[in-house]
Amino acid sequence: MSTIKPSLAKGTRDFSPQEMVKRNHIFETIKTVFKKYGYAEIQTPSMENLSTLTGKYGDEGDKLIFKILNSGDYLSKADADNLSAMDSNALIKSISEKALRYDLTVPFARYVVMHQNEISLPFKRFQIQPVWRADRPQKGRYREFYQCDVDVVGSDSLLNEAEFILIYQEALSNLGMKDFTIKINNRKILSGIAEVIGKPELIIDMTVAIDKLDKIGLEGVTTELLERGFVEADIALLKPVILLEGSNEDKLSALKEVFSSSEIGMKGIAELEKVFAFVKQLLSGSELKYPDLELDITLARGLNYYTGCIFEVKTNEATMGSIGGGGRYDDLTGMFGLKGLTGVGISFGADRIYDVLHELNLFPVSTASGTKVLICNFDAQAENYAMPLLQKLREHQIAAELYPSSAKLKKQMSYADAKSIPYVILIGSDEMNDGLLMFKDMTSGDQQKLNIDAIISLLSRN
Repeated sequence: MSTIKPSLAKGTRDFSPQEMVKRNHIFETIKTVFKKYGYAEIQTPSMENLSTLTGKYGDEGDKLIFKILNSGDYLSKADADNLSAMDSNALIKSISEKALRYDLTVPFARYVVMHQNEISLPFKRFQIQPVWRADRPQKGRYREFYQCDVDVVGSDSLLNEAEFILIYQEALSNLGMKDFTIKINNRKILSGIAEVIGKPELIIDMTVAIDKLDKIGLEGVTTELLERGFVEADIALLKPVILLEGSNEDKLSALKEVFSSSEIGMKGIAELEKVFAFVKQLLSGSELKYPDLELDITLARGLNYYTGCIFEVKTNEATMGSIGGGGRYDDLTGMFGLKGLTGVGISFGADRIYDVLHELNLFPVSTASGTKVLICNFDAQAENYAMPLLQKLREHQIAAELYPSSAKLKKQMSYADAKSIPYVILIGSDEMNDGLLMFKDMTSGDQQKLNIDAIISLLSRN
């Protein structure tokens, strides 16, 4: 039998024990905040019916769905005409009935519709699970990655939007990040801009162009707008709007003058003012730092999807794209027959947040190691003596190991170093006689003789 060289499927990764401790630190920190705001966790299957996912992400998105071949002799049930015509797109329907989930949003919509008689509205859920996309792998883009979503459906209150701002502020602050900006806009303001310049039918073209302002500059945006059907007169009206500066209040005040003839634009302004007022009221008397909250008129993520407020979070401490985003959407469940259910949600980019925390060295020291103390093993007598001590350490919630066999001290110390275990206990005949164990700090090299209760007290404090 030939030897198979081990390899990973393209676009996937292994995570080491050290990486998993850090990833779980991110997930648990974010989960704790979600729960504080009344959100409960759900999970959905890794695979969905292909019909559930198809047609929900556009033609390009559909191409990136990982299809699962039917079990058994799937070709025997294939459509003969499509098989002979080598039409793979048509053939897939007869040989694949399931697919790996592309995101968490569509499965969530399916969940709400299927469980509508069991859940109470508004329904507040969070979900942290992997998703799969048949995308071209490249740096920072994988075919398997985690999404970290939190949504509420069945409520049109703008208090939800305000609380999502605080969730971002609290969760990212708890992770140690100090300088990040929560950008906010509203779909209705973008619609109002298109309406005011007399091009409501070109709203998508307008927003796709102005969304690139940071990347290609005003000159690049102007060129793209001209290519997309706008004229110089339109751009003259548009420029002062997309280049608005000053405080959020200054920008809203200027927009009110621009939108004097646009009902939808004025509604967008009113919604943002309400969100800002809620945030201010929620934080009155709070110890949570007031967020760096910026009204960004050029923010236009997911315009076909969102209908109200739009969010995006960017760190100012590291070179990185957005580390979170989301917004208000109407009729999320309409694709499955349950009409008129509004919702709003945000997500955290866990992989990008990991990279930021790693770059800035913000992971707590406690995430560097799973095991806190190793008991060395020199012989059978020391092993027997150590076993009840080992269990006592664990009963005090101290992660501890006994080296599983007698070995030279150098080998056992190398094991502790390799696992970044900060403390070691050495037990010889003297230690067994007087109950004072040699306790070594692997970082400083300091050693002292302590009984097990003193060691437990010290480790618990640390």
